[in-house]
Amino acid sequence: MGPVMNAVYNNYLTAYTPKPLTKYDTHKKSELRSVYNSIVKINKEAPWYLPTTSNESQAYAVDIKENARALHNTIAQLGGLEKEGLFNKKSAFSTDEDVARAAYIGPEKQGSDIPDFELEVQALASPQENLGLFLPDGRTGLAPDTYSFDIGINDMNYEFQFAVNEDETNREIQERLARLINNSNIGIRASLAESDGRTSLRLVSENSGLPGGRDHIFTVTDSHTSKTSGTVEYFGLDYTSHAPSNALFFINGEAHSSVSNHFTFDKQFDIQLKGISAEDKPVRIGLKTDIESLTDNVFHLVGGYNDFVKAASSYLETQSKSKQLVREMMGIASVYGVSMGSIGLNLEQDGTLAIDQDVLHQTAHEAKDINETFGYLKNFSNMLLRKSNQVSLNPMEYVERVVVAYKNPGHNFISPYVTSAYSGMMFNGYC
Repeated sequence: MGPVMNAVYNNYLTAYTPKPLTKYDTHKKSELRSVYNSIVKINKEAPWYLPTTSNESQAYAVDIKENARALHNTIAQLGGLEKEGLFNKKSAFSTDEDVARAAYIGPEKQGSDIPDFELEVQALASPQENLGLFLPDGRTGLAPDTYSFDIGINDMNYEFQFAVNEDETNREIQERLARLINNSNIGIRASLAESDGRTSLRLVSENSGLPGGRDHIFTVTDSHTSKTSGTVEYFGLDYTSHAPSNALFFINGEAHSSVSNHFTFDKQFDIQLKGISAEDKPVRIGLKTDIESLTDNVFHLVGGYNDFVKAASSYLETQSKSKQLVREMMGIASVYGVSMGSIGLNLEQDGTLAIDQDVLHQTAHEAKDINETFGYLKNFSNMLLRKSNQVSLNPMEYVERVVVAYKNPGHNFISPYVTSAYSGMMFNGYC
């Protein structure tokens, strides 16, 4: 992906509704071909509409599509893409989630044979921080000119150019540099620090640790820059106030290190370090029982459903067809309303599901046949999966549009490029 496309995609993710990427966001050729064929089928008989030019409607379409993707991935993570895989996902436990959180990522068939292990955290991985000079909020000491400086990160060198005008203050320039660096998305977050009426430009790397034996993550210089130099010294941008460091920890007494606080262990556990262990109190990590894993999976399914309904409901006042989407989701849940109520899942008036934890846990522990007691939830999740796929393929179905003409049924040419109107929303700010 080139730098322009990368900037477009980053803007798309951050400007609308950022969702974490998972392994289910990668696809085989056969899956992409299936998506293409579905788009062709949808558009073949669809009416012609006027293009949607409203920024609010475009943001809404992107938002519900992204939330549909998130719901799809939630069900996929529970094993819902396989016929008999739903709710078989194992869950991991941590005896102290303030120190470390864990998730099981290994094969399900081997889950019961995996022993617990002890984790003791001595140090967390930290990013690099450069803290500039604290300058008064008065007229800058830089002469009017065009300046530049270079930031080296990830074996890449980026040059930043900016102009200094007369009567500009130090704070105004610092704020402008912070925006310039943040908008570049090179892996550094810039902000202003304040002390006694003075401001400093703070640069913090998004990554942590020291990969490859290096002693830094990024550098700031202007010794070989193309425009006027002097800003690095004037603002103190090259002073490293906090050097990056690796995470240090012990697993079953054996020392380990990591450049990140997020890593995998033995290809079975996904570990996220959150704090330092108390002395002589290691954290125990392992697998929960099948019943505990089942109730966790139910919580995740309901959470994914509720997040989607809430996202659609947030547009009820501005997008008239969002009511249709909320009604359809409520219709899916109401089909199983009585059965879900018996295990503590209650459909609320706003379309979300409320969980009675006591009833859910009691039902799971007393169930003679788990598959029979919770089997209908598989049908519920399958209906949610189909709905999420439908919304992902054609989010414009839930956007108010003006019909130009209806096609002659049965005598139409294939028109797969109609979806380019939706894809173009990603580039709206770049054209």
